Amino acid sequence: MAFEGFKLSQIEVPEASLRVRHGGSGPPLLLLHGYPETHMMWGAVADGLATDFTVVCPDLRGYGGSTKPPSSDDHETSSKRAMARDAVALMRTLGFDRFAVAGHDRGGRVAYRLALDHPAAVTRVSILDIIPTGEVWARADHRFALAYWHWSFLAQPHPFPETLIGADPEAFFFANSFAGVRGFDPEAFEDYRRACARPDVIHALCEDYRAGAGYDRQLDMADKAAGRRIACPVQILWGGRGALAAWYDTLAIWREWADHVQGQAVDCGHFIPEEKPAETLALLRGFFG
Repeated sequence: MAFEGFKLSQIEVPEASLRVRHGGSGPPLLLLHGYPETHMMWGAVADGLATDFTVVCPDLRGYGGSTKPPSSDDHETSSKRAMARDAVALMRTLGFDRFAVAGHDRGGRVAYRLALDHPAAVTRVSILDIIPTGEVWARADHRFALAYWHWSFLAQPHPFPETLIGADPEAFFFANSFAGVRGFDPEAFEDYRRACARPDVIHALCEDYRAGAGYDRQLDMADKAAGRRIACPVQILWGGRGALAAWYDTLAIWREWADHVQGQAVDCGHFIPEEKPAETLALLRGFFG
């Protein structure tokens, strides 16, 4: 059973109520999930990490069992900056002013925003299978348009994508690019499926991508123009059989954003912790330990 000995809580932070599992002992380590999942994606590695760390796994605002932010015209309330504020507040509520963080996919975008916006809080950051949001849009080409079409679709104005997704959420979220999620832990998949069937979650996920196409992208480009960099040690992991390996010089891109970067490909696709849990555990433990 995943999350053995972990406590499941609903924790209030100033802007949201977050569903959180936390357990273990030792230095604090925050794990942030990606789209279209919940904190349950960390189940195969959380127990192993909990032998060395106090592990905290929330659902991001808008996802799973966390509350859905009010919409705003600029989509800031669904931005990675807003999610980073939630993360800092959550960790302080649990008694941690400084902590390490690992994030996969959308959670990786929150993780690097945390390191940029709250450098005094973040000791180390591991970022799984992404490059910065601004860099994605700057490099978008025909490959991106065909393989990552959901970035543009979800970012369309309300209520167009919500209406189409609502006709068959399971087919939208868990077919095509994300069909592999069905083959992971059945309890975790049921958590994803149940959450993504809800209209409020569908809207929140669209808002997340609207923020990514506008607010988040603009923040990234402003930071890059100003020369702001991530100061803490950074680990970058990416799927050796995925888009990052095919499209980008991933480490070179991240070295434009951070001073101390290390990392490697893992022999899998996009969902690294679920496809290769033993390797993920060893790499995270080695970096954070």
